[in-house]
Amino acid sequence: MLVNADFHVHSCFSMASSKDMLIKNMAPKSKLKGLQLLGTGDAFHPKWLKIIEETTTYSGDGIYSFDDIDFVLTTEVEAKHRIHHLIVIPDIDIAHELSDRLPSKNKEIDGRPKTNLNGAELYDLVKQYDCLIGPAHAFTPWTGMYKSYDSIYDCYEKKPDFVELGLSADTFMADTISELKDFPFLTNSDAHSPWPHRLGREFNQIELNDISYSSIKHAIKHKDIKANYGLIPNLGKYHMTACTKCYSLIDPIIAKDNKMKCSCGGRIKKGVDFRISEIADFKEPKHPKFRPKYVHLMPLAELIATVYDKGITTKTVQSKWEKLIENFGTEIDVLINIPLKDIEKIDSSISYAIESFRNNSIDVVPGGGGKYGEISFDYNVTEKKSEKIVTLDNF
Repeated sequence: MLVNADFHVHSCFSMASSKDMLIKNMAPKSKLKGLQLLGTGDAFHPKWLKIIEETTTYSGDGIYSFDDIDFVLTTEVEAKHRIHHLIVIPDIDIAHELSDRLPSKNKEIDGRPKTNLNGAELYDLVKQYDCLIGPAHAFTPWTGMYKSYDSIYDCYEKKPDFVELGLSADTFMADTISELKDFPFLTNSDAHSPWPHRLGREFNQIELNDISYSSIKHAIKHKDIKANYGLIPNLGKYHMTACTKCYSLIDPIIAKDNKMKCSCGGRIKKGVDFRISEIADFKEPKHPKFRPKYVHLMPLAELIATVYDKGITTKTVQSKWEKLIENFGTEIDVLINIPLKDIEKIDSSISYAIESFRNNSIDVVPGGGGKYGEISFDYNVTEKKSEKIVTLDNF
């Protein structure tokens, strides 16, 4: 069976996460997005594990279900050198035991615990329990694995199970690095709130024998990911080298010459685009035969907000989003599958925006330094064409 899965999210116990990031909210929003399988996130946090146990029904073989959405236990851990690792866990008893064994001073405070273990030590610990592990958002400049290492094997010493690309990279960028030719890529949202423009903003379409941890493990090990869906990478907030204070995009060579200090006094962070160019082996991507298609996505609410020049969570935007979902089922279908003529019957302006998205005629001012990119496209709301620009900072 083909399943849409987002393995990397956070609970209400992670820093900067919404208090609404609870199973009871995540499940219905995931259905509206078009997901069937969701990571729990934060599965080393004792209070979150208790909520999972009290809220869900155990379906067997590592799957916890609520409101027709299945959950598998996942967590992100910040290890040595501030590198983030994504872990998929077989069941809740193992999650409790690993939580007890993980050397960490903040695991009862923050859903994403910090540990002094390095990547290899963390790998060895979780592999004792048959977990899956790989670098989270592998290229990002603050906490990605490649910001500290030129090779994935320098970090783990052994071969991890997958590489998570992150919002600022895609398959075309990552497949310029020869050592990644044997790894399946995961595209996940890293969502900190249950809004559908965050949950599933990146997801994986994966072939499973059934919904179970064993099947998830088999699919990742055998590279049965059939498609990766993710943001246009230059919308990511770390795609380009930029100042973290004024967000000016800065030539990486000039940034180095100025010791990563901006003229405004701010700190410059190396962009994912440049970091990949430093470690790339090819100018053009060389995709292995098993590599699935990569489909670029944008949250539907962002497009609606652009058209109507309103905030994403305003009544105007949300009511139009809800009408489209009521008529067509899920956000993913509206963005990708529903004929434009059908969407036009509901709202011709939104149909035009979706057409622009589908035919790649949206212009992007790249993001960097912690600021998301900006999009612009020609659209027609009142018979007069104009150009709209929207920032994704509240994305």
